[in-house]
Amino acid sequence: MISRLSLLPMLALCVLAAPAVAADDDKVPYWASIDADVANMRVGPGGSYKIDWVYRRLHLPVKIIRREGPWRQIEDPDGDKGWMRDLLLSRQRTAIVIGKELIEMHADGNDSSAMLWRLEPGVVGLLGECAEGWCTFDVDGHKGFVNEANLWGAGEP
Repeated sequence: MISRLSLLPMLALCVLAAPAVAADDDKVPYWASIDADVANMRVGPGGSYKIDWVYRRLHLPVKIIRREGPWRQIEDPDGDKGWMRDLLLSRQRTAIVIGKELIEMHADGNDSSAMLWRLEPGVVGLLGECAEGWCTFDVDGHKGFVNEANLWGAGEP
C-alpha cells in the first residue's frame, strides 16, 4: 500500500511535467481576419457590453492587440478599437488595399512585370507570402503580386 506522503513527490513531478501552453498562441499583437458575415465589436470584453460597430465584411483584416478569455481586443483598418469574440475571427491572413488611388497587381513581384489588374482602395483579398516588398494577393481568384506598402494587414502587426 502506498502512503499519502510518498504520493506528494510524484504529484509534484506530474505538475512540473505538465505541458506548457503554446507561447505563440498567447503573443500579441498578431493579424487575424473577420470570419463571419456579421460580427459585432463591443466596447468591452463581454456580451453585456454595448455594441460599438457591426461589421458585415467577411475576411476584413484586423489586428489583435489584447486577449481576455474568449475575447480579443481588435484594431480595424480605420484605427477603431474594440472587443470581439474569438469565434468570429480567423487566423487566415488577409489584407485591404489602402490609399486614395488605384494600385496595380502585377504578374511577378516587381514593377517591370506585366500589370494584371488595377485595385481600388478598400479591396480585401487573401494574403500570401511577402518578400522584397511584394506580397502575393488573391482577390476572388484574381491572383498576382501587390506592393506591400499598399496593403494594411501585411508585415509585422
